[in-house]
Amino acid sequence: MSAIVPAPIARQPWQMILPLTLLVIFGSAVLYSAAGGHLQPFALSHVIRFAIFLVMAWVMSLFGKDLVRFVAYPAYALILLLLLAVELLGFVGGGSQRWIDLGFIVLQPSELMKPAIVLVLARFYADLPSGMVHTWRSIVPAGILIGMPVLLVLLQPDLGTALAIAFGGVVVMFLAGLPLRWFMMGAGAGAIAAPLAFFFLLHDYQRNRVFTFLDPESDPLGTGYHITQSKIAIGSGGITGKGFGEGSQSHLNYLPEPHTDFVFATMAEEWGLIGGLFVLLVFFLVLRWGWRVALASDDRFARLLSGGMVATVFFYVAINLLMVMGLAPVVGIPLPFMSHGGSSMMTNMICLGTLMMVNRWNRRSGRRGLA
Repeated sequence: MSAIVPAPIARQPWQMILPLTLLVIFGSAVLYSAAGGHLQPFALSHVIRFAIFLVMAWVMSLFGKDLVRFVAYPAYALILLLLLAVELLGFVGGGSQRWIDLGFIVLQPSELMKPAIVLVLARFYADLPSGMVHTWRSIVPAGILIGMPVLLVLLQPDLGTALAIAFGGVVVMFLAGLPLRWFMMGAGAGAIAAPLAFFFLLHDYQRNRVFTFLDPESDPLGTGYHITQSKIAIGSGGITGKGFGEGSQSHLNYLPEPHTDFVFATMAEEWGLIGGLFVLLVFFLVLRWGWRVALASDDRFARLLSGGMVATVFFYVAINLLMVMGLAPVVGIPLPFMSHGGSSMMTNMICLGTLMMVNRWNRRSGRRGLA
C-alpha cells in the first residue's frame, strides 16, 4: 500500500477522518430532510464547509511546535480585542450582540476564544516551573486569563459560550496538576454563588430556561415548547425511526431549530435509536482518538493543548445531547458536525486540526503511542 498511496496521504489519521466524514455525510442527509428534500440552504453548504475546514485542519497540522507556542499569547490578545470590539461595534442578531462585520466575513469572536483559551493556558502551564504549581502563581493568572473573555461573552449575552470557555480552561488547569482541593473549594463557592447569580445576574430568558428545564410541562406551549417538542420527536422515532424524510415534527414545523440546536431530535425521529447509536459511536471514536493523542505526548505543552481540545469538543457534544433530551437547560450549543452553522464547524475543526498537529509532533519525536 505504501507504494500505491502517497506518504502525505497515508500519514493522515484516517481512523478519525473516515468516521468523521461519515458523520458529516449523515448530518447532511438529516439537513436535506429538514429542508424538505432540498440541498439548499443547509445540506450542500454543510458539506462544503466541512471540506474547506478539513483542508484548514490539514494545514494546521503542518505547524511547528515553536510557532504554536509563540502565537499563543498574541492570538489570545487579538481575540480578546475582537470581543471588546463586539461590545463597541458588533451588531445584534436574535437579541444578542455576538458578531462583528469585518467586510469579507461576519465573525463571532467568542467561538475562536474556545480553542484560544486552551492554547494560552497550555503555554502558561508549560512555562510555569513545577514548584509553583501548588502556589497562587498557578491559579491567579490563569483565573484572569479565563475570567476576562468569560465576562465579555456574558455581556453579549451568551451563557452557553461562556460556560464552554470556562470549561475548557478549567480542564487545562486540572490536567496541569493543580491541587484537587482547589477545584472542590471552587465548586463549593460556585454552589453558594449560584443562587445569587440566578436572581441578580441572569437575564429573564435565561432564568426561564432553568425553570423550563426543571418543569417543562408547566408551560408546554410557551417556555417549555422547545424541550417538549424535542422529546416528542426523539421518543416517536422508536428503534428504527419513521424513515428518511418522514419526520412529522420537523416537517410540520413543530420542532424549533430542526437544523441547528435540535438537529439530533430531527435525526432521531427519522432514524430512531439506531441512528442515535451511530452518532454516539462516531463521537466516541473521534474523542478516543484525540485522548490517545494527548496520552502519547511526552511534552507538557502538547499534552495540555491536546487534552484541552478534546475537552472542548466533548463539551459541545455532551451539552447538546443533554439539552435536546431535556437533561440540561437550553443554552444554544449546536451538535458538532451535524448542526448547520459555520462558527461551530470552524471551532470544532480548529480543535481537530490542533489534535492532528500534535499527532504529527508525536510521530516526529518517535512517540506514535496509542494514536
